[in-house]
Amino acid sequence: MGAMVAGTACAALPSLPGRAAPDGRLSGWLLRDVLLVDGSGSPARITDVLVRGDRVERIGRLSAADARGLRVIEGGGRVLAPGFIDLHTHGDPLERAFTPFLAMGVTTVVLGQDGGSPALSGAHAAAGSLPDWMDAVAHAAPDINVATLSGHGALRRRAGIDDGIRQPSDEALARLCAILEADLRAGAFGMSTGLEYVPGRYAEPRELAALGPVLAGVDAVVMSHMRSEDAGDVRESIRELVAAAGPARAHVSHLKMVYGRGEDAAGDLLDFLQSLRSPGQPLTADAYPYEASYTGVAILFPEWALPPTDYATVRAARVDELRAHLQQRMILRGGPEALLFGTGPHAGRTLAQVAEARGMPFADVLLDIGPGGGQAAHFVMDRALQDRLLLDPRVAVASDGSPGGSHPRGAGTFAKWIEEFAVRAPRVPLEEAVRKATALPASILGLSDRGIVRPGARADLLLFDPARIRAKADYVNPTALAEGFDLVLVNGQPALEDGAAIARAGRLLRRGGA
Repeated sequence: MGAMVAGTACAALPSLPGRAAPDGRLSGWLLRDVLLVDGSGSPARITDVLVRGDRVERIGRLSAADARGLRVIEGGGRVLAPGFIDLHTHGDPLERAFTPFLAMGVTTVVLGQDGGSPALSGAHAAAGSLPDWMDAVAHAAPDINVATLSGHGALRRRAGIDDGIRQPSDEALARLCAILEADLRAGAFGMSTGLEYVPGRYAEPRELAALGPVLAGVDAVVMSHMRSEDAGDVRESIRELVAAAGPARAHVSHLKMVYGRGEDAAGDLLDFLQSLRSPGQPLTADAYPYEASYTGVAILFPEWALPPTDYATVRAARVDELRAHLQQRMILRGGPEALLFGTGPHAGRTLAQVAEARGMPFADVLLDIGPGGGQAAHFVMDRALQDRLLLDPRVAVASDGSPGGSHPRGAGTFAKWIEEFAVRAPRVPLEEAVRKATALPASILGLSDRGIVRPGARADLLLFDPARIRAKADYVNPTALAEGFDLVLVNGQPALEDGAAIARAGRLLRRGGA
């Protein structure tokens, strides 16, 4: 029987305090009578799990004597699984807690996405380099495990390559490679690109290809927000990613087909991905279970209206051409009703509502807002197509969310994945649903001690009844915490229990233990 029907719909079960060790401290945890879904995809089994310190020590039936000095949790048949690993997140643990992620079962987040590096944003921008930021996180006791990539756009700026430059000199490329090497030595897990954004959109094949061997030399991954996710362009964008990665492993961030429709289109795209795989190129991806993306309104504007070009000058000189572009682009993306502002003075309203309130065409609203006018949810995806992509065994679950963000994916992705795909209308067994959120992303990152519950692994663990998991966040209340994860252990410590944050037990993770 699949684990997805084995859980009980009971309320949270009590824990026993356990007996103290001679020095008065509890030395670990005994999670007794749990349904272990270990992350590997293997069938679930009823067993006991002993945690001592920050690691899983034993799995199997344990006696009362084994519980001495441990806090005993009576599982009552609830699921015990590895903590979820979110391959694509935004935010800064030095500035904001990641409680919404812990509440949906995430114990490790990967930052530095879309070509950006966290070192160059927020209050800690003065650190100046990714290794400095990593050291700061390592000393800050984050509430969640933090891994990071080195962002290509940030690398470009740190190497002194001006935005808009398409052909950097050999010397500039050498600086680019040297800075990436330093980030990797410091423990970055790879590199991200944001080729639809400034400055990544100005990078050409020679520049990107120079970085692939640097990544391959340490078996690091390149994760890409690709040049385009439009249905007519996405295959060429994937080809570009694989070619640029060269000998390095390539990974597609938030796989989607904007304007695409139906499961057949998804199947064709998955077949295309498979055709590009080889023994040396596993070509993985991630996706989230929502129909709206979330990004800046700059994505609507033509390149000639984006930095380093001065927008006011462009608008004054080419206003009719710009208006026509925005009109056509927005209609192609579903019309003004398909854009919901998440930041700025129009937050919470669609472009159509703003245009009506201001008594002006929606293209003129966008002209006034400009490409720096904030973030928005863009309802440009087909649910049937996206669901099919998400079910593929080489596509991991990832949120692309942030704590405090205006898209529900930052508080709901993993709970929604379990609730809707493994329980309510099951399309995958729970064992597979867990694998795609644990062992699969761990393998993509190269994490060897997380993602599977086994003796010696780090004790990032979730205790829950699948029937009680609820994603509560929506577009009206995008930060509402998920419900149903009774206990979240991070490195063997209770980071969240019965919905309340308990301990800040996270760590900075470094590739290869650097």
